[in-house]
Amino acid sequence: MTTVPTTSVETIHNLIATQQWPRVRAALAVWPEAEIADLLLELAPTERVLVFRLLPRAVSSEVFAHLNSDDQNDLLAQLTSEETRHLLASLTPDDRTQLLEELPGQVTQKLLNLLGPDDLHEARQLLGYPEESVGRLMTPDYVAVRPEWTIARALEHIRTRGQDSETINMVYVTDEHWRFLDALELRRFILADPQQTVAQIMDYAYVVLSAFDDREKAVQALRRYDLPALPVVDSGGVLLGIVTFDDLIDVADEEATEDFHKGAAVAPLRGKYLETRIIELVQKRAPWLLALVFVNIFSGAAIAAFEDTIAAVVALVFFLPLLIDSSGNAGSQSATLTVRALAMEEVRGRDWTRLLRKEIVVSALLGLAMAAAVAVLAYFRAGPDIAMVVALTMGLVVVVGSTIGTVLPLLLRRMGLDPATASGPLITSLADISGVVIYFSLATWLLGLET
Repeated sequence: MTTVPTTSVETIHNLIATQQWPRVRAALAVWPEAEIADLLLELAPTERVLVFRLLPRAVSSEVFAHLNSDDQNDLLAQLTSEETRHLLASLTPDDRTQLLEELPGQVTQKLLNLLGPDDLHEARQLLGYPEESVGRLMTPDYVAVRPEWTIARALEHIRTRGQDSETINMVYVTDEHWRFLDALELRRFILADPQQTVAQIMDYAYVVLSAFDDREKAVQALRRYDLPALPVVDSGGVLLGIVTFDDLIDVADEEATEDFHKGAAVAPLRGKYLETRIIELVQKRAPWLLALVFVNIFSGAAIAAFEDTIAAVVALVFFLPLLIDSSGNAGSQSATLTVRALAMEEVRGRDWTRLLRKEIVVSALLGLAMAAAVAVLAYFRAGPDIAMVVALTMGLVVVVGSTIGTVLPLLLRRMGLDPATASGPLITSLADISGVVIYFSLATWLLGLET
């Protein structure tokens, strides 16, 4: 049900014109927020901000939410920092998010600086940045200077603002619209001539991140360039904040843990293991295990296809677990090394042929060593013919398993998927299937058996 204003718009205008502010406040107390928003749009800018300041905090936030983004921006420009801080704190999370998403980058930067720690944390999560983006990590607590300032003025500003900054190891240069220009180490200011301008010591050698970049990219950039902090900008180049080394250490730990989970065919956990509910652990682990059940059906089908070979030489079954386990283990080793090399950017897309050649050579040498060992065992257990089959199979399955473990992560990366998805159990299952086919195919051929 909509409340009808008991005081006409004309009366309100007259009260404003005669500056009878207490009566204006009393009259608007019974007005719906949407009607007050419409009234504000009819007023001159100076009158608009005066009337807005008369409203109780709870009402003003609701009225503000009814304005479009341009009118909100205009109103914010006329409020003091303290008034803006109270307004932002009073807004509901979704209204605050919508406001910060639609405002220009330099205004967003200003508003983020006004939020308290709790509101800032909430704003980051609701700002519209992707869940694991740099925008979720950045802090607006940094020191920025202008290129036309002298070094002396810049140092004075650093002393004033540095106490509230996350770090002062790096000082950022922006223009009057907060567009990012450069990132300079503090020592360059300390060692420079106080009469020089900031522009004179700028070298434009910087690394910058987008607020929408994946946080893993920030970790890689920090590791590669060995910087204590990295600037974060929006699509227009406006400096929104910085991400610091301590924040990214936590991210690196989370990413490594996530890769470990994926490598073990477990969906990444959101919290600590002991604090995770049993039902959630089941949900995280069941999908891959159920999928692998169906994958392993092919192993059984491959064995069934060679039923006559097995019936003819039962001794072949004795070595089957050893061979397929060796293939799976070799594949898991290769997958682990490849996934980690990709994560550390030691291997790029153009390096895949070199990586594959190297892994084939390594796996061939490993296969020869394992083939020699298993040949001795098979010779005394089942005779020279079986020993030959088992030895050849061992060499081949180690090479094939290692190749699968190397190629699959590279293919997933090429497809834009997480290479860690090439988990140990998946690699093992694929290697098992290939191992069964290779083993019994060689046995059928070399022993002159018919299937």
